[in-house]
Amino acid sequence: MPEDIASRPRTDRVAVVVNTAARRGAHALPLVGQALRGVADEVRVHAVSGGPELRRALDDVMAHAPDLLVVGGGDGTIGYAAATVAHTRTTLGVLPLGTANDFARTLEIPSNLVAAVDTLATGRVVDVDLGRVDGRAYLNVASVGLSVAVTQRLTPGLKRRLGRFAYPAATIAAYRSHRPFAARLELDDGRVLELRDLMQVAVGNGRHYGGGLTVAPDASIDDHLLDVYAVEQGRLRDHVSVARLLRTGHLVEHERVHHVTTRRLRLVTDEPLPVNLDGEIAATTTAKFEVDRNALHVVVPTTSRAARMDGTPTP
Repeated sequence: MPEDIASRPRTDRVAVVVNTAARRGAHALPLVGQALRGVADEVRVHAVSGGPELRRALDDVMAHAPDLLVVGGGDGTIGYAAATVAHTRTTLGVLPLGTANDFARTLEIPSNLVAAVDTLATGRVVDVDLGRVDGRAYLNVASVGLSVAVTQRLTPGLKRRLGRFAYPAATIAAYRSHRPFAARLELDDGRVLELRDLMQVAVGNGRHYGGGLTVAPDASIDDHLLDVYAVEQGRLRDHVSVARLLRTGHLVEHERVHHVTTRRLRLVTDEPLPVNLDGEIAATTTAKFEVDRNALHVVVPTTSRAARMDGTPTP
């Protein structure tokens, strides 16, 4: 079978789960259902409003083992679905309907809803990694420090009012009350970094986070590595210069930033600190981070440069 045909998503049985609480969720529901019924033999559509409804819908969907599971929502919704289908034969299709949509940005899935729906039928299937913190999956970045305070200030109301500008607004508010911390980073090759006066430690699985910021210039979601950076507390001008480099990922080259890549990391902090997984506080240090290689089959546009190192799943 030709490679381009073999890499297309199977659409014999398709399930659609759309979070109607997402910014564009209600608008997407009829569009995606109608479009997929034109290319799929069987389509089951579920509208949910997040939380328990999402979990119940995904459990119901996966009981029927669909070829393609299309999930519409923000990174939180997509992340929960990704954890559900990891290491199964089901392929994940992504409709970016949230505020940040960083996973879709990493995969170069278009933000335009019509184009994103078209990708589901015309795209190709690749394998990508998941990050895990104490076994719990995440897509983009897990972090400790300033980002936790940002998440706590990033309310649904702020997102609705400011859109993608909610992230810098919440960051400025969190910075004013931030307290530095010390951490020990134990890497898989035996290296240990003892660091003090830190603002943040971030562990990236994907490439983008925080509404379009970049983990590191060479970060990839299928390189089987975690990109880890730790930002030291400094003078105001240091923070300004680091902030200017967040969009491109070149902050890892700043003198106040420590950057390493690893497959596994044990993070110990001077006192227990909450861990932010893609915008959800879901763990506490001491914590173990690791990369789950080729855990997820996902549809991307044929032109996507993501998953450049795509390979077969690891047993």
